[in-house]
Amino acid sequence: MFATLRNAWHIKDIRRKLLFTLAMLLVYRLGSFVPVPGIDSSWIRENILGGQQGGGGLFGLFNVFTGGALSKFSVFAMGIMPYINASIIMQLLQVVIPKFEEWAKEGAEGRKKLTQISRYGTIVLALIQSFGMSMAFRQAISVSKSANPSGYYMTLVIMVLSLTAGTAFLMWLGEKITEKGIGNGISMIIFASIISQLPVSVVQAYALLKAGEINIINILVILILAVLVIAGMVYVSEGERRIPVQYAKRVIGRKMYGGASTHIPLKVNQAGVIPVIFATSLLMLPQTIGQFWDNRILQKIAGFFTMGTWSGTLLAAILIIFFAYFYTAITVNPSELADNMRKNGGFIPGIRPG
Repeated sequence: MFATLRNAWHIKDIRRKLLFTLAMLLVYRLGSFVPVPGIDSSWIRENILGGQQGGGGLFGLFNVFTGGALSKFSVFAMGIMPYINASIIMQLLQVVIPKFEEWAKEGAEGRKKLTQISRYGTIVLALIQSFGMSMAFRQAISVSKSANPSGYYMTLVIMVLSLTAGTAFLMWLGEKITEKGIGNGISMIIFASIISQLPVSVVQAYALLKAGEINIINILVILILAVLVIAGMVYVSEGERRIPVQYAKRVIGRKMYGGASTHIPLKVNQAGVIPVIFATSLLMLPQTIGQFWDNRILQKIAGFFTMGTWSGTLLAAILIIFFAYFYTAITVNPSELADNMRKNGGFIPGIRPG
């Protein structure tokens, strides 16, 4: 593996792409430490995240996906989630809106139009989410509402604009990495966010070990379980059933085309991580709304959706199964696959064409 990496480094184009990706990820990590003006981030860490960067239920999970930006309430506190949600919504709308479906089949030009609409949708979702987050964390505003109402509301406006601008910048950053760097830009940003929290977890584990709350056996068991879970995830994600397809030979003019053998890859986990993202977003919504008003009933409802409780875990499982089924039904269209095979003279061996 190291020999492969060393050989890849000597290729100028790969080296340039790798350095560009690392530079963009460095910009992202530096931006995660730029705080939104007028906010007391210590209040968020203690009251929302339970005093720990990794705690706080769904907000703690959201903090991991933002690379700790939420605990600092930086301009990247919302992360790239609005862009992911907008992209998923656009994929779902292609089934509902014929014009979007037509653009999706037009090739590069059609995809460019859909991407542009996804960008606008990202800004709209970012504005809505940043407003909700600002209202939920309004107690962290360092300006007193009673003493300086104009300064208080101005800070709210700055919060909304800063968070929206941060998400828009991350969207641009991800697209640039995809265009000029290595891999999918959005995936690279999420990967960098999760990896950045590993040192925090190591420090917390060492503190617990030093305090005698856990022992070395506990840490070894956790590491072994982590390796097994990751291996299982990779195994399931890469698992697929390959349905063989044979294409008939065709003579066009003086040339013969076709006759090739290929396959249709049907993945075990066709929906990927999208059902988890959708389920997490829906579960966070009641908790965010519950932060708006100090109402016992609303707080009780929000607690019902909290991850870690039996109700929150059960709802998460139901939502993930539902979205996995729904998204797979949308992305894998047997009728469209059969139609494309028929047009190109393809058939599955052992099954009568048509």
